Amino acid sequence: MKTPVQTAAGPLRAASIQVLVPARQPPRIIPLRFNPAEYQLQKANTFQEIGIPGLESPPIQYVRGSSEKLSVEVLADTSDTLEDVREEYVNPVRGLLDIEPELHAPPIVSFTWDRQVFRGVLESVQVTYTLFSPEGVPLRAKMSLSFKEYRPVEVQVRERRKASPDFDKTYVVRAGDTLAGLAAAAYKDPSRWREIARRNGIQDPRQLVPGTVLTLPRLR
Repeated sequence: MKTPVQTAAGPLRAASIQVLVPARQPPRIIPLRFNPAEYQLQKANTFQEIGIPGLESPPIQYVRGSSEKLSVEVLADTSDTLEDVREEYVNPVRGLLDIEPELHAPPIVSFTWDRQVFRGVLESVQVTYTLFSPEGVPLRAKMSLSFKEYRPVEVQVRERRKASPDFDKTYVVRAGDTLAGLAAAAYKDPSRWREIARRNGIQDPRQLVPGTVLTLPRLR
């Protein structure tokens, strides 16, 4: 493996954005004129406070994960060729927000540098033009890009090992809860909702009353 000093002495690997879905041959790749100075990855979880009278700090309960986000600022410049930077760089990137007819949604892309750094969809683009030709043609643009993670449900279910509590647990129903959601959180498998319904004598799984105490049984 080369050290950063050795790498600086040689050609730098160019960062790029590649369209993964829909796939094309050859692959649709948007090269970036200059490598970014930095990029930021953000991942968070959502927790719900459980209000119990008399406690100074309410316990918190995991609700769900949030999509990971990538933020990066890239520089596009055509001052050496005097071409319109919009046509050369900005419009191809901006086009990743457009709906693909095959998907009825924007394309799924990857941000690649040393490897695939991020896989997701382009969420937003903010462009600032900073250099112009005497005729007013933009020659330099700063693009602030925000990507949101894309992971299909079936992939997440397949990647996560099915789990079960080691013992029966109780849970207080909140507004918006569903048996499938509780099963996904407890067992990593939403199809296990019937186990919860059977244990608690629930006839209609659509009627969950907030405040009801449910037993989440251990799966055998």
